[in-house]
Amino acid sequence: MRLLRICGILSWILATPMGAAAETIRIAIGTQDTTINCAAGGLLIRELDLLRRHLPHDGKYKDATYDIQWKNFSSGAPITNEMVAGKLDVGVMADFPGALNGVAFKKAGKSSRFITVLSGSIRGSGNGVVVPIASPAQSLAELKGKTISVPFASTAHGMLLRAVADLGWDPGRDVKIIAQAPEVAGSALQSGQIDAHADFVPFAELFPARGFARKIFDGAQAGVPTFHGALVDSDYAEKYPELVVAYLRAVIDANRLLAGEPEKYSELIAKATGIDAPVVYLFHGPLGLQTRDLTWKKEYRQDLATSIETLKLLKRADTGLDLETFIDDRFLRAAFKASGLDYDTELAHYASTTSELMTEVSLSAELWLEGESKVHRYASPDAAFAALTQFETQGKKIRAAYAQDRSNGIKIFANRAWYVAASSGRLDAFFSKADAESFAAKSGGKVQDFDAILQSKPSPTRRPG
Repeated sequence: MRLLRICGILSWILATPMGAAAETIRIAIGTQDTTINCAAGGLLIRELDLLRRHLPHDGKYKDATYDIQWKNFSSGAPITNEMVAGKLDVGVMADFPGALNGVAFKKAGKSSRFITVLSGSIRGSGNGVVVPIASPAQSLAELKGKTISVPFASTAHGMLLRAVADLGWDPGRDVKIIAQAPEVAGSALQSGQIDAHADFVPFAELFPARGFARKIFDGAQAGVPTFHGALVDSDYAEKYPELVVAYLRAVIDANRLLAGEPEKYSELIAKATGIDAPVVYLFHGPLGLQTRDLTWKKEYRQDLATSIETLKLLKRADTGLDLETFIDDRFLRAAFKASGLDYDTELAHYASTTSELMTEVSLSAELWLEGESKVHRYASPDAAFAALTQFETQGKKIRAAYAQDRSNGIKIFANRAWYVAASSGRLDAFFSKADAESFAAKSGGKVQDFDAILQSKPSPTRRPG
């Protein structure tokens, strides 16, 4: 009798359709937390659990459960390695390593797709070159014959090679370029082991903010677009297109949060990464160093084409990529539509820092006071300095001060800027001393640094930390 009962149970189990069991679907995402302009594609989605709210639970996903995996890296190259090995489904990285990602997939007989921009600059800001604080160098042209370190295969590597080429230098003879991660470069700059370091977001801003380096070159001076974005394994995207759209909807949510409360989320990013909140705000605040534009601007498409050509020159790629296939905006368009946004309208829109309103943009300035959750915004550096003086007389401390470079509109730390004071009293801020001197020669103004400006005020003030 017992044997008959057991046989009956086994017969029922064998007759039960295997499809009735829930499918577990992996969503493995490789992030770069310390590359803070990628926050909308990884860190914020993870910390705020934004992805889960968009994952489908109907149709073919009715019985699915999701295994969301997050892996953090310091650069794009190891993310590519994990993606090609099938350990990651989505990865965030910059233009240059993104091109390498496409090449690596192609060599493996597979393919990846660049599905969105996360943050970038059509002028090239974000990448930069810094020197030790005591270095006499004020420009990249003064580094001929010197040693410059850079994370190899990074977007900053691509920027450096282009900038060196623009100077007419031979990168193998006129300058010594060595591979060095930012974690090592900070110590190397402080000990004088290198003459300069080129890097991507946020290190060309972070090192000067911490007081041991000066930025002498910004990618905007090269005028070559740069961006970070997200890629997906194309096999995964074709199998689970709804999940790719869900991820991109989470990106859109994170982007909205950053735009709405940049101070709040700069603090959150700072807590998760150790990157100072004022540095994070430099990127994500209004008129930030980079825009959080998700759409595939023609400049970013051209940037990828340039990156691929640079790889060929470096003999890192013996074959090209079909950009019309490699850049795939189908999922992003679907995510925009599902989020109530019009992709084509956003595609046609350019931020004011890249428009004909540059002069007006360059007049803005900001102050972030210690202990306050909101940044004070001003119509001009003159107004900001007047307010700074008043705050100091009230015993309030300045956490950070910001200005906009008159030459190219990039956001800069006010205490690292050069100013041209006109006879009318108007102040114009410049990232480059050479630009300030050139403008002063034409306008009849006087070049001053931050300390000189403060000393000219009637009340004693202190520099922002």
